[in-house]
Amino acid sequence: MQSSIPPSRATKATASTPRWLFPTLVDYSWASCRADAIAALVLSAMLVPIGMSYAEASGVPAIYGLYATVVPLLIYGVVGTSRILVLGPDSALAALIAMSILPLAAGSGAHAVALAGMLSILTGIICIFAGVLRLGFLTDLLSVPIRYGYLNGIALTVLVSQLPKLFGLNVNLSAGSLEQQLLLLGQALWQMPWFTWSSVIGIGCLILIFACRYFLPRWPAVLLAMIMSTLMVYLFDLSSVLPGALAITLVAFADMSILTRSYAQRLGSNVYPNRELIALGLANIGSGLFRGFSVSSSASRTPVAESAGAQTQMVGIFSALCLLLFLLLTPSLLSHVPKAALAAVVIAACWSLIEYQAVKELYRLRPSEFWTSMSCFFGVAILGVNEGIFLAVGIALGLFVWRAWQPYSAVLGRVDGLKGYHDIRRHPEAKQIEGLLLFRWDAPLFFANQAQFRRRLQQCIEQAQQPVRCVVIAAEPITDIDTTAAHMLSELDQWLQQQQITLYFAEMKGQTKDWLRRYGLFQHPPRHFFPTLGRAVDQYVQDFAVNWIDWEEVQTE
Repeated sequence: MQSSIPPSRATKATASTPRWLFPTLVDYSWASCRADAIAALVLSAMLVPIGMSYAEASGVPAIYGLYATVVPLLIYGVVGTSRILVLGPDSALAALIAMSILPLAAGSGAHAVALAGMLSILTGIICIFAGVLRLGFLTDLLSVPIRYGYLNGIALTVLVSQLPKLFGLNVNLSAGSLEQQLLLLGQALWQMPWFTWSSVIGIGCLILIFACRYFLPRWPAVLLAMIMSTLMVYLFDLSSVLPGALAITLVAFADMSILTRSYAQRLGSNVYPNRELIALGLANIGSGLFRGFSVSSSASRTPVAESAGAQTQMVGIFSALCLLLFLLLTPSLLSHVPKAALAAVVIAACWSLIEYQAVKELYRLRPSEFWTSMSCFFGVAILGVNEGIFLAVGIALGLFVWRAWQPYSAVLGRVDGLKGYHDIRRHPEAKQIEGLLLFRWDAPLFFANQAQFRRRLQQCIEQAQQPVRCVVIAAEPITDIDTTAAHMLSELDQWLQQQQITLYFAEMKGQTKDWLRRYGLFQHPPRHFFPTLGRAVDQYVQDFAVNWIDWEEVQTE
């Protein structure tokens, strides 16, 4: 049977545990090396201006943004398990770093650099500690709808942030909500001249990238756009820190978890969250030791690396080496790269991130998960990246609790020609045995839903067509029973006895049965427990001398 679940862009995944050094270079080929090298050239052009600007936003001199770029790329390229994730300075961390170090630096630039390095080392230690304790399981809360919403929200947020650079506008969109950013952008666009070199270069690069993507897919479109725009500019001259560390760790972990899972799904690879935590920790420690500052995964540079054709973490290593060569040999070359071209590359990459069809399919398959995805999308776009993630996770947890609180339950009956006992709502033709109620509860029994269990069972007893003399709980789906639910079962058994109704359990798992014994309930299992529903029905028919002939018995005669 063909699945209707939205397909990922996965190709092939391996279930084996990756090696510790260079885990993404298994079966590395010359074709992959060539693709990584081309992608590294494109990525390198972005890393210098972005790293330097985030350094200033973090409260340290701009040059230290390069240290926080090169060292994490090298370290994560050696130990990271995500194939193309790019680490480096991040806008989400800049404000946290500045708030943590500037009040303590007292205006001293050297002191601010030292504090930023210490903060990065401390962040790295916390990440490694969390990875060793295997806290990466928390990423299991990040469902597919949340990842779709996150990617779409990130794509919109980053795309809007690049529009001023694309059109050469002097507008600061780093603060404020999305509505305020769009208002400022609209005002600036209305007042801008109809012709600027920045807009010509930016729009021209966008057209070139998309044209090559559709008509010449084998051409390195992003690299061509960067080279041509750079030549145009050159030729025509168009030119106490622990709380902070904990907060940075949380933000970096949330960001990295979303991106690694999203790209693992797109590329068909596996996720190793604990290993990723350790790799993130090592990258932060390395950054701090080399006078950098805290880093995280990049939601803007990673899609650029993917769009440029990156295959493995060698793209990060090549990019770091390119930066070192540029800084040593031709430090002025990167100054000719136009910001409009960089913005065009980022916008084109973000466009490829959008999961429109997948989210549309979610609405058809399961509307509740569609709205979870949309809540993450609007949360990321309006509230901010991390606020949107936590909002969506909270909604997902709320839906999980709701489903566990209000699970499906059914009264079962016998259907001619079908083995077993089946839901009478789905099979109105099902026959019920006189005086016997077969009740199924499709969830564990715990404090939040135990009252619902009792209420629904009593309603089924009251609504039965004939007086009920025996209740059989089809208990196979009940995988756990907590103490609150155990008290409810004890009271329910007493109430049923007062009503002269016998209580049986059928198909209960051994571990669940052990919990009931530990609670001191039903000390005589043969009186209450049966291995199958059929055995429970046979016992009822025998005890109460009910005239019941099963269709299977008729078949065997």
